[in-house]
Amino acid sequence: MISENLKKVEDKITESCIKCGRNRSEIKLIAVSKTQPIDIIKEGFIAGIKDFGENKAQELRDKSELIKENFSWHFIGHLQTNKVKYVIKAAEFIHAVDSIKLAEEINRKSKEINKNQKVLLEIKTSDEATKFGLVNEKEIFEAAHFCKKNSNLDLVGLMTMAPYSDDKSVIRNCFIQLRRLKEKLNKNGFTLSELSMGMTNDYTIAIEEGATMLRIGTAIFGDRSTGRHEEIINKAGKK
Repeated sequence: MISENLKKVEDKITESCIKCGRNRSEIKLIAVSKTQPIDIIKEGFIAGIKDFGENKAQELRDKSELIKENFSWHFIGHLQTNKVKYVIKAAEFIHAVDSIKLAEEINRKSKEINKNQKVLLEIKTSDEATKFGLVNEKEIFEAAHFCKKNSNLDLVGLMTMAPYSDDKSVIRNCFIQLRRLKEKLNKNGFTLSELSMGMTNDYTIAIEEGATMLRIGTAIFGDRSTGRHEEIINKAGKK
């Protein structure tokens, strides 16, 4: 099932790239594996997935200890400062840096293990109360400058989540905002390359607006499992 679903997603990504004149190689597909059991993630890896995304700190920690296949972990969820310690060893990318306070803790923990941590600033581009992220430009530039001056942080891009909406213009506007913000930051001395935007319901629009990282779960794995993290880990033999 995963192989078939992955092919459909890949075909759609390629089709979207052709339509808007982009190169498929510019885009990284991140399979959102939150709540998925170990064997499903391994099946995804065998099918060709090289990047997996988790949104719970302890779940990423535990899965990364159990799975030794050679792929990249992305932490894509809201991250509290007291849980940075759980993700810092495993995550190649942390997508949701939404405050200087969080950036400070990531920098501190990265320094402890002599790591250069790739991070993205999370930007709130919608009015949804449930969304996290930096909002005003002053805060965004301050956070970006903080990352730039700390050698254990590598600011590579920006991330956003569009609202769940049937109005494609609303979704597109969120992605346009992120792209323009990246362009503005780069005109002011930054060298951002990544735009993490686009999920199962809106990734073709994200591709059209310049996404370089797509976070897709349901279209690859099917409806998300309701199993608890503890059950996933215990089934794999971790007590």
